[in-house]
Amino acid sequence: SLSVKVRFQNDGVKYFDATFDTTANNARKSYFTGTGQLVIGRNVHESYLVFQDVSNNTIGNIVRGAGSSVAYNTTSDYRLKENVVDLTDAITRLKTLSPKRFNFISDPSITLDGFIAHEVTAVPEAVSGEKDAVDEDGNPDYQVIDHSKLVPLLTAALQEAVTEIESLKARLDAAGL
Repeated sequence: SLSVKVRFQNDGVKYFDATFDTTANNARKSYFTGTGQLVIGRNVHESYLVFQDVSNNTIGNIVRGAGSSVAYNTTSDYRLKENVVDLTDAITRLKTLSPKRFNFISDPSITLDGFIAHEVTAVPEAVSGEKDAVDEDGNPDYQVIDHSKLVPLLTAALQEAVTEIESLKARLDAAGL
C-alpha cells in the first residue's frame, strides 16, 4: 500500500511527513509554511537535524532538549581525538581578542556586542572565510564566526585568572593582611 509522505498545498504549506497538520500537539511534523519558514516538531531528545560526515558517522545534531530547550551538539568524544594537551597561556591569547559594540548596516536600530571576524586571530578555527574575499562576480564573500569556538579559550583564561587570584589571596593571608 502506498503511504503519502509529502504534500504541497495550495496555501503554500509543504509537508515532509505524514502528519499534514501544523497544529497537532505531540506530533512529529516537518513542513515549510506558505512564507517559507521551516517548522520541525519532535519529541524530547529527538534530533531536528543530524549532521554526518562522508562515511555516514554522526558528527553533530540539533536536538529538542528537556522543556523548551534546544541543544546544538557537535562531537567531542575522547575516542575521536588524539594529541590532546592542556590549553596553556590562555590569558595572553585572550588579551588579543578585541570585543566591539556595533550595529549591522542592515539594521542600524539594534546595537550588539561581538567581534570583527578577521580580528579573531587567537582562535582561528572560530572564523571561516577570508578577509575582503569576493566571489567570481566581485560580490562580497563575507567571513563568519562560530562564537562557541571561543569557549575553551575563555574557560582556560578564567581558570588561569582564578589560580592567580587564589595564589595572591594565599600570599595575603600568609602575610596576615
